[in-house]
Amino acid sequence: MALIGRLFVVFFGFLAASFAAGAIIVVALLYPELSDLGTGPMDADAFNVVLGFGFIFMSGFALVPAMIVVLITEAFYIRSILAYAAGGAICGAACYLGLVPFNPATMHFEGIVHRHLEIMTGAGIVAGFTYWLIAGRNAGAWREPPRSPRPPDLPART
Repeated sequence: MALIGRLFVVFFGFLAASFAAGAIIVVALLYPELSDLGTGPMDADAFNVVLGFGFIFMSGFALVPAMIVVLITEAFYIRSILAYAAGGAICGAACYLGLVPFNPATMHFEGIVHRHLEIMTGAGIVAGFTYWLIAGRNAGAWREPPRSPRPPDLPART
């Protein structure tokens, strides 16, 4: 029963982490437009649509790498915030590099935009931190047996 509850916590943590990473990506990519005072205020409905697409993008591309990180941390009881931040950074970089063409003849990626790689890596770090806040602090706790209540102390006999 504890495993089923843990799966719900992991799922909710992944959704929240994907939303946080999508928000970071959208705000970072739209920053030049948001900082331009000449354009006036941004339409809130359009921003919400773009934010939704950022969430869908991040959750779709990061599912497999993030689940690998979750499986490793759950299997080895890893509860460190740095492990989740590093795992998120690796997932964010992997999501970006998965979209960039790779030339096997020269063994390098062609057309990497360093700003976009930095944004995706930073979004992955924020996603890892968000996941740690929700689910990572108790990684592997579902395998521990429940504690039995301690019997009350009996008075000493004289």
